[in-house]
Formats: sequence, structure tokens, C-alpha cells
Amino acid sequence: MSGNVTSLFRSTAAHSPSMAALTREGGDGSGAGPVDFCIPCNPYFPTPAMFDEMAVRLRDIITYYPSSADTITAELCSLLQLPPQCVAMGNGSTELITWIDHLLVRESLAVPVPTFGRWTDQPMETGKRVDMFPLQESGGFALDLARYAEFIRARGTRVAVICNPNNPDGGYLHKQALVQFMDAMADLDLVVVDESFLEFADAEAEPSVVQEAMLRPNVVVLRSLGKNFGLHGIRFGYLVANPALAGKVRAMLPKWNLNSFAEHVVFMLRDHGAEYAQSLHQVRRDRLEMAGQLSALPGLTVYPSQGNFLFVRLPVGAEGTVVRDRMLTEHRVLVRECGNKIGSSSRFLRLVVRPQTDVRRLVSGLEQVLYGTGRGAAVPGPATGTGYSSGTAAIDRLMSQTNGAGMRALAAQTAGAGAPGFADAPAAGTGMPLPAAVPPPAPPLPQVPQPAPVPQPVPYPGPVPVPHPAPVPQPMPAPAPMPMPAPAPAAAAVYPPVGPTPPGVPAHGGLTAAQVRGTNGLESVPATGWPNAAGMGRAG
Repeated sequence: MSGNVTSLFRSTAAHSPSMAALTREGGDGSGAGPVDFCIPCNPYFPTPAMFDEMAVRLRDIITYYPSSADTITAELCSLLQLPPQCVAMGNGSTELITWIDHLLVRESLAVPVPTFGRWTDQPMETGKRVDMFPLQESGGFALDLARYAEFIRARGTRVAVICNPNNPDGGYLHKQALVQFMDAMADLDLVVVDESFLEFADAEAEPSVVQEAMLRPNVVVLRSLGKNFGLHGIRFGYLVANPALAGKVRAMLPKWNLNSFAEHVVFMLRDHGAEYAQSLHQVRRDRLEMAGQLSALPGLTVYPSQGNFLFVRLPVGAEGTVVRDRMLTEHRVLVRECGNKIGSSSRFLRLVVRPQTDVRRLVSGLEQVLYGTGRGAAVPGPATGTGYSSGTAAIDRLMSQTNGAGMRALAAQTAGAGAPGFADAPAAGTGMPLPAAVPPPAPPLPQVPQPAPVPQPVPYPGPVPVPHPAPVPQPMPAPAPMPMPAPAPAAAAVYPPVGPTPPGVPAHGGLTAAQVRGTNGLESVPATGWPNAAGMGRAG
């Protein structure tokens, strides 16, 4: 079993294997998968009675075409008290991310990392420049919006993405701070706030910015249904924006992009608002209890989270791939090792919030894997593991050294080890280096006259220059060299140029996905009505 199951992780560059694949390879004959602490969905919803109802209707659901997306969207909007013209429903939030990229992102996109992988991979796959703002392990992976705004200005980025709460760390930004950020970025082409996990948050009563998004010309809010409804397999989500933006995306969606299961669930929800609100309340209680139990493990760090998952750092000396493999093969527990998330490393796990019975099994397994039969035993060293976490060190090196200006550093890499622009990979668990406060670009230095024009490498025109060693003067060969072309004016670096970048071509030296991956309030009374989009789990 061990070889079959763990080999599945080798072929998944950016995500974990599917539960179906793990169940097939489990080999225990029961047909049951492992206890799932990997896939972040609601364990309390739908209720068993709702599943029984779907089972009775299964034949009709899978036999017949669904209604149009407009019909299903209208029902969802009626529940959430949103105007249908401001909503586009998709076959999962990933479909909507794809259309946002194709339709609304022209040249460049900024996103804090680590985060949900499609926000980095999707635009790189279509040749956009992705400016990645590293969240700091030393700061608990909290996003500093002021520094992020400075970074966006310095890079000249035209689209900004924020995930709230962020995946994988669960970091949360208060609504007022996000509204201020949206106002400050009013001149950008687009600001995306991904609220896929927001319904699990309890930091404030009304955390969503959907109402503000509908009033602004350049803001899109993305919402997931599979995660909070516990139905990842159905694939449904929606976005909220002003009618022009939402309509632009809606017009491109296929006629039947929503399946019959999605329709059936949406039309069931009106009668199950109280159960849904209670499920969110229970997840929040479980999150608090689970964090306390994990924090009691020696050397394990648990970061604050407002999602339905916890981000943990393993003790010094522990390798995430080893822990993942042993938890799966020895304890039938599936955890999410985060070495293939850009900006993270194999020393981090993301653990989904689950009921206490499952958490006790998780904690017991971690105690045995990390410490042996007794507390304080040696933690297994990284050399004993199957170290296949998708080139974490190489990805982090590329991101930190080039960060969207990758062509120059990639060329240096091909020239051999020790090439300019490439530092050693950061050690596991050290995180990404914090970028210095980014001032406005300095004016160019006056050109110093030279006795003879010496050919120099053409500088990369991006807003963050990469330092190079000073060239060693060489005697000029005869005949006299050709004169240097006039340097491009500073205004040439202004973004964006006219017209989109052709698909597959990196914008302004950005990295394509192939280049990156190829380098190798818990005590509140449960709501009794259906929660609306602003209340997020409170009575609507």
C-alpha cells in the first residue's frame, strides 16, 4: 500500500491526489478512504437527511439536463439577497478564476504568497506577469496591506488579489481595512477579493465586502459553495461585482456550465438555513478546540486561523513529506503537506477542522510519527523521507530572486551554478525573505562619460532592477566597436502597454507556469434563518 499510495503524490505538482485515487490505491478492501484532514470542506453539512433526499432523487438528477444557469443563479440570489445582474455562477471557483484571468487581467497580477495555487498558476499559464508578495513566517504570515500597496505601486501591477481568509494559513483581514485598500487601489484595472472560506470566520459580524464590490467599477468578490456546503465534488461557486463586470463574465460562460447536482442543492437550501448556520457554528467551535490540542504537541506551531483549517509548522528536524506519508500509511489519516505551495515549504501542514473524534486520531498519529512511543523522542530527520515536494527550494528561489522579472535570472541559471542573480535556496522552514520597503523608482544616475563605449548587457526594463557585479574593464580590440544604442527612456517601463500579451508569452519577462514548475465569537446563538451574503452565517 505504501508504495502505491505515496507514489500518487509524485505526479501531483500543485495539489494533493484526489480522494477517489487514494481510495482505489488504499488496498484494504473496504472501499473507504482515509480520515480526511486535507480537503477543506464542511463536515456537518449537508445533513444526513439531506444526503438521503439526494440519494432518493439520484436517478433523476443524473439523467436529465439541469435548468439554465440563469435559473439556478436567480434562486441562489434570492437566498442571498443579491441582485442577479451582479452575480455570475460558475462550475467551481476555479472556472471563475480562469475567466477572470482571460477577460479582466491584461498584463500583470499581484498576489500574496503562499496562497491558493490557481491565483499564481492560472495567469502564468496565459503569459501574465505575476508579482508575488511573500508573507513572512516571522510575522505569522499576516498580510500587511500598506506594504502590499507599496509593492503593487513599485511593480506597476494592474490587478491585485487578496484571499480572505487566506489559504493555507487562515489569515484574516477586517472588512474596514479591505474597504480602505479597495479605495486606495481604485485606479487599478481590477481588485479581486477571494472570500471562498469567509463563511467560517467569526472575527466580526458582517465580514464580507460583497455590498461594496457591487458599487465599485473595478472590484470582484469570489465566493465558493463547495467548501462551506461540504460538497467539493459538485463544483459550484459564484462571483459578485458591478453589473458590467459580472455581465462580462456571465456572457462567456457555457449554457449548461452548472450541473444537475448543483441545481438540486441550491433549490434544497431554502429549507435548510438553520442547519447550515448551525454547521458553521460547530466548525468554529471545533477550530478552537483543535488548535488547543495541536498546540500542546511539543515543537508544533499553530497559526491563528479564521478558515476551516489550521496551518501548522512542524518541529525542527521534521520533514513534511515523511509525516504525510507515515500518517497515511500507518494511521490512515490524510494531511496536506504544503511544500508545493509557492512561498511555503515542506515543514508546514494545512489541517482541516474536523470533529473531535477525528482530531484525537490525528493527534495520536502525530505523536507517534513525530516523537515515537514517548514524548521527547527524536524527531525523524529529513533524509529518511520521500522528498518529493515539487521543487520547493527551486520555486522559492525563482520567486524571491526574480518575482515576475524572471527572464534575466533564468538566463543566468542556464549559464551555470553560481550565476549572478541566484542566491542559495532558503533553508526549510525559514520562509521567504521580507522585501525591503519599496520606495518609488529613483531617477536614473547621470551617465559618466567613458573614453570608449564598452558593450554592456541590455538592462531589464522592470521597475525592480536586479544588481549585477561590476564588469571588469577589458582592453578594446581593433577595430573600434560599434556605438551603443540610445538607452530606452524611463517612461518605457510604464504599465500596461496597449493590447494584451499573446497567450503563453511572459509579459515583461514574467515567468510562465512551465518555467516555475519545470524547475523541476463562538458563543453566539445559532441563526434560525438563511444567512444572507452580508451576514455570513448570521440570521438574515
